[in-house]
Amino acid sequence: MTTTIDQYAVMGHPIAHSQSPRIHTLFAAQTGQALEYRAILVEPGGFTAAARAFRAAGGKGLNVTVPFKQDAWVFADILSARAERAGAVNTLIFEPGGVRGDNTDGPGLVRDLTVNHGGSLAGQRILLLGAGGAARGVLQPLLAERPAHLVIANRTAEKALGLAVRFSDLGRVAACGFAELAGRQFDLIINATAAGLEDTVPPLPEGVLADGGWCYDLMYGREPTAFVLWGQEQGAARSLDGLGMLVEQAAEAFHLWRSVWPETGPVIAALRDLSYAKSGSKITGFAPTGDS
Repeated sequence: MTTTIDQYAVMGHPIAHSQSPRIHTLFAAQTGQALEYRAILVEPGGFTAAARAFRAAGGKGLNVTVPFKQDAWVFADILSARAERAGAVNTLIFEPGGVRGDNTDGPGLVRDLTVNHGGSLAGQRILLLGAGGAARGVLQPLLAERPAHLVIANRTAEKALGLAVRFSDLGRVAACGFAELAGRQFDLIINATAAGLEDTVPPLPEGVLADGGWCYDLMYGREPTAFVLWGQEQGAARSLDGLGMLVEQAAEAFHLWRSVWPETGPVIAALRDLSYAKSGSKITGFAPTGDS
């Protein structure tokens, strides 16, 4: 008797770097799920046609990475509350009645911080660096943890203010430019800036990290990122990269598709090991893409 193998994929441009096929293949083996997962390169402007074709061929769901997360948001028939807020979708679930869109980035970040690393966000002073799509995708889940307050800091303060206004009904959230951080302290600093792509650090004033504070970079790499190193230099109690978030947001998507929670710890460890493999393989990327 032939077993049906359900089809999933990640779409993006570029896509060859994607770790999603490896992650979901490990999840499937661990949970006994019959599925295949592949990476599909889609040319700019071609997302809607590609997603329709994949669904028509029997595909069950998609992850979506740059530059198509806004296209996926439009493509979905039904949006989760967090996807609606984020203005972006990184997970599509194909159902008989339509296409559901979700954004698993924020839950992945929160789960990595609280479950994998034993942190608590309730009552904490959080500084979120950056006001682009990465920051927008994690704001609602962060605010749902009820921090004391959350400040969005960005090179262009006006952009940060717009984001703060958009999410102001969910908790105490404010905005400023980097220079305005002088004299303030935070218990958790999260780097979601484009500076991470160049492995540089935003211009932060001395003393902005409180004693015992944590740093978290949405970037990850074979070596500690510049922001992780900055956190260590500032005496952070924990200075973490985004590899755990990458795996956790993938686990959230896997659960949405299969109604099964995979164990993420072994997969995170496997990816860490891969980065030091004799073959010279290097894991490096930006966690909140649905696939990096």
